[in-house]
Amino acid sequence: MNNAFPRILSLLRSEKHISQKQAAEDLGIAQALLSHYEKGKRECGLDFLVRAADYYNVSTDYILGRSPVRSGIFLTENDIPEGSTTGKADGFSFSSSLAKKLIISSIDVIYSILSKSKNKKLTQSITTILSLGIYKSFRLVYKLNPKNDKNLFIIDEDSAFRAASAGELLAEGTALSAINDTSDNYFVDSMPEGVNTLITTALLESEYNKQAAALLNLIRNSENVIKRYE
Repeated sequence: MNNAFPRILSLLRSEKHISQKQAAEDLGIAQALLSHYEKGKRECGLDFLVRAADYYNVSTDYILGRSPVRSGIFLTENDIPEGSTTGKADGFSFSSSLAKKLIISSIDVIYSILSKSKNKKLTQSITTILSLGIYKSFRLVYKLNPKNDKNLFIIDEDSAFRAASAGELLAEGTALSAINDTSDNYFVDSMPEGVNTLITTALLESEYNKQAAALLNLIRNSENVIKRYE
């Protein structure tokens, strides 16, 4: 079938909180066969593909990994809200404008979830990671014109990039510590009453709609880049 199908098939069952035995029974196949599908050892037929999509209430494009969104839509620039940005995309190429919207919408979703968590240490760490990434990006853009005055920055370029990258790694460690120090189930069991930061694709799309679609597209695009360096 493809490499995405086994992973997504397993993810959908996990998000639905059902056992492999129950899913196999509901889908009318043997558990051993479903296990082979989820592990990528066997390819399913069209009939099972359609049944699985109906069972998990997703599109066949999603379950095949063609679209990162459960409905199977393929985003265009106009599909994504501007988010918190006050500027317009005038002067950007389509690809740059779309990328900008993906990033802004994704950050909005991240900070919305962080606000629910009430975890200040985690929020500060994520803010540091994002801020340093933007800092490095701006310094690269600043280099476009050699006439730009380097005195804008206090720290020399080489030192700044090395220190910023180290700061990002340190912030990642602090973020993990902020989660682990609270409890292994912080995001599910230790929330204030009425607050839930459990994350599934279905919940993301239900609460954040097109902003979630932007985030899921950004995740897929990023992992395509990461695969080049594995």
